[in-house]
Amino acid sequence: MKLLVKYGDAKRHETTKVSFGKYQLQVPDSMSFIWQYKEIFVDEFYLFKSTEHHNPVILDCGANVGMSVLYFKELFPNARIIAFEAEPQISTILESNLKFNKIEGVQIVAKAVWKDSEGIWFGSESSDSSSIYSTAQKKLVPSIRLKDYLRAETQIDFLKIDIEGAETAVLDDCRTDLNHVRNLFVEFHSYLGNTQGLADVIRVFEENGFRYFIDTNQHRLRPFVNHRYRGNDVMDLQLNIFGWRD
Repeated sequence: MKLLVKYGDAKRHETTKVSFGKYQLQVPDSMSFIWQYKEIFVDEFYLFKSTEHHNPVILDCGANVGMSVLYFKELFPNARIIAFEAEPQISTILESNLKFNKIEGVQIVAKAVWKDSEGIWFGSESSDSSSIYSTAQKKLVPSIRLKDYLRAETQIDFLKIDIEGAETAVLDDCRTDLNHVRNLFVEFHSYLGNTQGLADVIRVFEENGFRYFIDTNQHRLRPFVNHRYRGNDVMDLQLNIFGWRD
């Protein structure tokens, strides 16, 4: 509530300097920052235990301005993190934020997470909703194949995938390379005019032996006539899928 009072009236989609706790950040949209703070630091979406390692390996696909990275480093100061961010402007802010706050042990990959390394057409939205389905003018951005990064690690303690609609194709490409992932978070997106594909995503979880929990931040009333995600003209469903191994 303090952050909402402090930054809630700031103009949307305008670069702002914010602070919370011991951190100072530059963010491209203050309201998106407040929402990220609630999910990550208040609700602790990404809280997990690593009983075997004090220096867990974390792959953060869709790191945005670094809120999730800061949280992971709070949990495990010695964690080795690979942070992927496709939007060039946002990845620059991510690097600056981590450097300013003296966060070490993070490899930033300023490329889109995808099923190949040939690049992907990507629409920039300037905050946290840039995607391959964006209605903004698209540009070709460099990409990496997540499968290659998964195969390079012997164990991945936490894999976070929040890549605004690309998750279905990426998970399908990686479906045989998740056996050494201990915890998997996927933010699932469904875009109007496109196949939803939720069953395909859940099948990947089940094939790889994950127990899972599904939640949403938007419980719509009258869903048979109210088909769109609130405040979004291109999306009709967003889900948070949490997977872990017993």
